[in-house]
Amino acid sequence: MEKKFDFGMIGLGVMGQNLLYNMADHGFSVLGLDLDEKKAKALEAGAPAGTYVKGTTDTKTFVEGLSTPRRITLLVPAGKPVDAVVASLLPYLEKGDIIIDGGNSHYTDTLRRVKELAPKGFHFMGMGVSGGEKGARFGPSIMPGGDKEAYNHVQPLLEAISAKVGKDQEPCTAYMGKDAAGHFVKMVHNGIEYAIMEVISEAYDLLKNGLDYSNDQLHGLFAKWNEGRLSSFLIEITRDIFATKDPETGNYLVDMILDKAGAKGTGKWTSQDAMDTGVAIPSIDMAVSMRTLSAYKEDRLKAAALYQPVVHKIQEDAAKFEAQVEAALYISTIICYAQGLSLLVKASEELQMEIPLKDVVKIWRGGCIIRSTLLETFYQAYLKDPNLSNVLLDPTIAGEVKAGQQDLRDVVSQAAKSGIAIGAIQSSLAYLESFVSAKMPTNLIQAQRDNFGSHTYQRTDKEGIFHTEWEQHP
Repeated sequence: MEKKFDFGMIGLGVMGQNLLYNMADHGFSVLGLDLDEKKAKALEAGAPAGTYVKGTTDTKTFVEGLSTPRRITLLVPAGKPVDAVVASLLPYLEKGDIIIDGGNSHYTDTLRRVKELAPKGFHFMGMGVSGGEKGARFGPSIMPGGDKEAYNHVQPLLEAISAKVGKDQEPCTAYMGKDAAGHFVKMVHNGIEYAIMEVISEAYDLLKNGLDYSNDQLHGLFAKWNEGRLSSFLIEITRDIFATKDPETGNYLVDMILDKAGAKGTGKWTSQDAMDTGVAIPSIDMAVSMRTLSAYKEDRLKAAALYQPVVHKIQEDAAKFEAQVEAALYISTIICYAQGLSLLVKASEELQMEIPLKDVVKIWRGGCIIRSTLLETFYQAYLKDPNLSNVLLDPTIAGEVKAGQQDLRDVVSQAAKSGIAIGAIQSSLAYLESFVSAKMPTNLIQAQRDNFGSHTYQRTDKEGIFHTEWEQHP
């Protein structure tokens, strides 16, 4: 193998293969490694005409075939497989070579690998990639983090293969910050994704079971919504789902799918890390819980037989309620983003990752699963105030939220009366009402904590820490 390749990929599944073809389309010579010989051969067989794409099953051949500093991306399952692949590379690498983990690794693993490899002279980067198989092939949103020197070596390639947005065709990739910032940003992206998918499914429940909307009606409604302020990738694909028929039965496919949701763990990680960091993200938490609850199908069937729940049809004028659901979905979606972004602000500060929030929302505008027109609004908010701790504090966004707040309340109220569970939308409302409250009832909780555990409290009228010997009752 005489020619030195520009870029190497380990893991030639659909995502790895498509990313390499994307690079090849942009003039880069690429080399893939997979222990499965069929995948290595398939990579070459499917390469676009006129490109330079090769596959191999030998690690030494792979490493020696790359130009220096070597730029190697791993697309293998998170955890021990990443460590195993890194260990297999080390005997053949030279100082200054760059290893990029493009999978969904937890940021703590990435941070550990950065610290382990740096003294040996190797760069390790965590890089989030969003957009699925099509995004990988034709332009994903790419979230690289790590040391800036390594990023500079991969920046031109990442900008070439990423999605482009706007009249200036801005690339949907940027430096996400130090150490494990890339994987932290991708984790939060996925947490927001969980929450938005959940609030969309709850809006669907309200319309289908509360108003008896047919799939044809839902298809038309989501098509209309996708032309307005809710325009986004997730609304777009939901529109298409409602029109898709099952080739086996002729029924609408969505009605043939079992109501048990899968999960790969990134949503759970977001909730866990938010709790560790001290950031409230209840809409994301509820979305994770609803997926977990959906898995208990047998228990839910038994409970349904035992409790015999009745869904009361919504008596509101259909057109009026439909408009309220649109507003509730819009405000809830803003809040889902706001919660995730607030976690990035706090974590960046505590972990000293220096995550540029304006660049995060900028590169989410295209290529990724949570791309939407709303992200341009967030981008403008961060341009005005780069230190914005929560996008709900931006005056423009606050105006949007205030205009739809009553509709959100009405939808939650109607759902409760009808017996339709909308946990993430309810959580969004609770978050909003609490966030904008100058006084929460937490003073009573502090009194309780001091009463039973002498945990102390602060006062409203003077500085200091106080404890009271409360009257004890048997």
